[in-house]
Amino acid sequence: MALSGESLRRFEDLRRENSSCINLNPIQRGGILSPAARRALGEWGDGYSVCDFCEGCLSDIKKPPIDVFVKEALPEFLEIDVVRVTNGAREGKYLVMHSLCEKGDTVLVDGNAHYSTFVAAERAGLKVESVPNSGGPEFKVDADWYAERIDVVKPKLVVLTYPDGSYGNVPDAARVGRICRDKGVPFLINGAYSVGRMPVSAKKLYADFVVASGHKSMAACGPVGLLGAGKEYAEKVFRRSEKYKKKELELLGCSARGLPLITLMASFPLVVERVKRWDLEVGNARYFSSELEKIGGIRQLGEKPHNHDLMSFESEVFFKISERHKKSRFFLYSELKDRGIVGLKPGITKNFKVSTYGLSGEELRKVVDAFAEIAKL
Repeated sequence: MALSGESLRRFEDLRRENSSCINLNPIQRGGILSPAARRALGEWGDGYSVCDFCEGCLSDIKKPPIDVFVKEALPEFLEIDVVRVTNGAREGKYLVMHSLCEKGDTVLVDGNAHYSTFVAAERAGLKVESVPNSGGPEFKVDADWYAERIDVVKPKLVVLTYPDGSYGNVPDAARVGRICRDKGVPFLINGAYSVGRMPVSAKKLYADFVVASGHKSMAACGPVGLLGAGKEYAEKVFRRSEKYKKKELELLGCSARGLPLITLMASFPLVVERVKRWDLEVGNARYFSSELEKIGGIRQLGEKPHNHDLMSFESEVFFKISERHKKSRFFLYSELKDRGIVGLKPGITKNFKVSTYGLSGEELRKVVDAFAEIAKL
């Protein structure tokens, strides 16, 4: 491609076509920026702008108050001893695996674990064993199954996805945590879809580590995440370089800089307040699931009653329409977009995932009505 002025101008106008639509995408609903975060975009958008007053350690910066955010606000929010900002939940998982385990060791994960858990383990040279889910239609992970699997595979680390990104199941993390505590195995919670949406207390869940995703669930632009660690392990996972004494080795000296971190901070007051309304979000999700199943030919997968805004549906009715519709399997995406609704993957009709997080009653009704209308085609 010749780098002419005309060819380069395509990169200058990057307005988002669907910005005014209702977005049902589970990886985006919890990441919608707060008004304060949107105001911060212009102020802190230049490169490493947060590093103006850095003396060598990101977590020690006082202007803006990153030190207070990281060392005081976040540990209190997660109820864990030490927190660091990362470039995402997967980086946090890898950091823990690489710090605690030797190559060839085993990690034990749940049967609904995200692919990035496996990739992190593979990169660290670890073996992965799983606690199976119950199979369809609920795909639940029984916490008590962890006890038996720990005895069999002797893992160096246990990971639980809370909730999982496929069905939105919320397993009994506290039960898993107690089992791990009794057996002396460190326990990591992947809270990519929980921290920032719902109350999460590492103390109450007996978790040694919690990872979070700012861009999925904490109203931040990404990539950005968190890793919280208990004091028993914090010194090891956040150890410092021998040569560069202020640099934490596993974070490669610094993690997220600039807008990801700034928007995470700016949205934090909103996040603290919205997790207090989690019961309302669960109620909205259950209402949505019930209304969609009334249409006929649609079944919610995962646990019932559902306990999270992320939901997975099996849709025979839309699959059958796709077989005769002129737009084939792309019809559902197209029909929803025509009604001001986006977030479903193009080409998906038989199974789809949505999130209702943060939707108003009016928006919920609009989405339900849209699915009902489309089902009559």
